[in-house]
Amino acid sequence: MTINVKDYAYKVTAAGRVNIIGEHIDYCGGKVFPAALAFKNTVYIRPNGTDKINLSWTTLDEKVTLDIAKLGDYKSLKYGNYQAGSLLMWKNAGNPVVGCDMVQDCTVPFGSGLSSSAAIEVSTIAAMCALTGVPVDPVGIAVEAQRAEREYCGVNCGIMDQYASACGKAGHAMLLDCATLACEYVPIDTGDCSLVIIDCKKPHSLVESKYNERRAETETALCLLQKKLNINSLAELDGRSLEECGSLLPHNVYNRARHVVDECARVADAAKAMKSGDMVKLGALLNASHASLKDLYEVTGKELDALAAAAQSHPACLGSRMTGGGFGGCTVSLVRTSGVEDFKAHVLEKYFEATGYTAAVYQTQIGDGITVEKI
Repeated sequence: MTINVKDYAYKVTAAGRVNIIGEHIDYCGGKVFPAALAFKNTVYIRPNGTDKINLSWTTLDEKVTLDIAKLGDYKSLKYGNYQAGSLLMWKNAGNPVVGCDMVQDCTVPFGSGLSSSAAIEVSTIAAMCALTGVPVDPVGIAVEAQRAEREYCGVNCGIMDQYASACGKAGHAMLLDCATLACEYVPIDTGDCSLVIIDCKKPHSLVESKYNERRAETETALCLLQKKLNINSLAELDGRSLEECGSLLPHNVYNRARHVVDECARVADAAKAMKSGDMVKLGALLNASHASLKDLYEVTGKELDALAAAAQSHPACLGSRMTGGGFGGCTVSLVRTSGVEDFKAHVLEKYFEATGYTAAVYQTQIGDGITVEKI
């Protein structure tokens, strides 16, 4: 549908995100290294003087009406459940939710692992803040948006996606401590290299995948290790302690913990490499991360492995890894800028040969998180 922007009171956006490194450790209390993208979910909002929230989309013919008094009833909606869940959590936290018309325009590719869900959740809450005069607190919004994803939509996620969506800063990655929410903004300076995002185009759903199973396995690891170790999260575990106490863990649970320990170390090293301009080191860390996600955490699958392998086989590529929850979605690759076009052609060809899927290359920039514009 097309909209007349002037008919609305506010234009509010939140970002998709790419995680440069630090996968499946946010819910273990680790530090992660994401960046917000210029891909956005944009909400145009106006009051309607009723007790209903009318949802529509620029990319869909669907129209959905939510009753503010019954926001808990919409979990099974194909479209509108993220909005309903976000507003319910916001309301339950003691914030005003009023009748309005919302048009949503999302440019984050769905099912790509670039956090379209977080962008929808965060922008929906931020839009309600704008309409009701509540000051926009990006961190507070991120926390309630995460609750919506976990408690309403059924994905037992960490805070990374919603935090990056809300708090992103153009040109910067975020070294985010998921245990404390302390965040250091690190300028993205890749020198003569570029970050290239490619979607394997295999449909996936984190609810239907083994995402929640992996989360449960890390919780099992923590519980068993706490019998001998004084730790509050797996991110506090070091390699030596894991080796000493590894016999407490079943084989697959040990592998999950091993990934968490090693990935936490890779994040710290990646931030140092970015700050010092050591792109060769950063690329090697991306490769090591993908190998760990494939062999220890088992969240990649044929398509993502084929995509990463095709990327890593090109001479201009310094490193490539899956990004996001896995089981589909995207890779992020660090590529010499002079070879990017040949790299893209090479990867698309090799990936199609291996899988029969046609991958998609996404052209985007590192952008801001929440933005609010009064119309």
